[in-house]
Amino acid sequence: MTGTDGSPETGQKTGPAGPGESPDRPRRLVLVTGLSGAGKSTALAALEDIGFTVVDNLPLALLDAFVGPGAGPGNGNGGSERPVALGIDVRARDFDTAAMETAVQRILARREPEARLLFLDCADDILVQRYSETRRRHPLARERPVLDGVRLERQMIAPLRRLADPVIDTSDETAHTLRRQVQDRFAGSGRGRLSVFVESFGYGHGVPRHADLVFDVRFLRNPHYDERLRPTTGLDAQTGDYIAGDPDFRPFFDRLTAMLDLLLPRYRAEGKSYLTIAVGCTGGRHRSVYVAARTADWLAGKGWPHTLRHRDLGRSGRGDVPAAPA
Repeated sequence: MTGTDGSPETGQKTGPAGPGESPDRPRRLVLVTGLSGAGKSTALAALEDIGFTVVDNLPLALLDAFVGPGAGPGNGNGGSERPVALGIDVRARDFDTAAMETAVQRILARREPEARLLFLDCADDILVQRYSETRRRHPLARERPVLDGVRLERQMIAPLRRLADPVIDTSDETAHTLRRQVQDRFAGSGRGRLSVFVESFGYGHGVPRHADLVFDVRFLRNPHYDERLRPTTGLDAQTGDYIAGDPDFRPFFDRLTAMLDLLLPRYRAEGKSYLTIAVGCTGGRHRSVYVAARTADWLAGKGWPHTLRHRDLGRSGRGDVPAAPA
């Protein structure tokens, strides 16, 4: 059997209980969907590696039977402590946008299982390039150009994207970095918990598409113009001291952290589970790296679960298209 993007299916396969059987319903559930070619198989494999049971292409007619009726703790239905990830694919024979949207809304509203919808997005031109490089046919394109299939699928699953938390844009991701993102987000996630992702980047390589908050630190003095510091990065002590020595750094950083101090509890109270803070400079090597690292240190001091990533720290050149996640 194959996954959504033509790769072998991964994960343990299971399904709803048969007649007379007692269903072993999951206590924690991640629904995984998105555009074909954006990395659903990679995301499901990453979840399997951190202990999820993976079920791909479950027919819509079996979704409610698999999850079980709405329940709360202690209702006697039982439940598996092992989390479950379900792949939702537009190629399913009974896929219907309105019916799927209704089913997903119903599942996300329940107290149990604790459910999240992960949506994998990607820019149209990157998807077309991935299909061209792999010589695969888009599942909805048939005899038409790949871009037609991409646009049709995007239209079909737009309602699911609006329900998703989180949305991960894989346009700039490799299979490796996507796996890490998925595992960082779901390894210990739980309802009522806000996980913060801090990412440095270079504007020369584009603004991260999945960012919730973007801060431009190109106003800070640039170590690139100091020949001693040019080969270093924002992780080096002397470079950090140089950036922190800018007279505007401290007022900026104090205001940044004061704003986060206000916003993070409000985001959590609103029910948001994942927040991405992107910090950008020209090349993504010095200023953004330093400020992102300082922001992560501040989050640690405040007790906020967080992950730090320097997207462009090791990148050379511009306009690179990462290898397509499966």
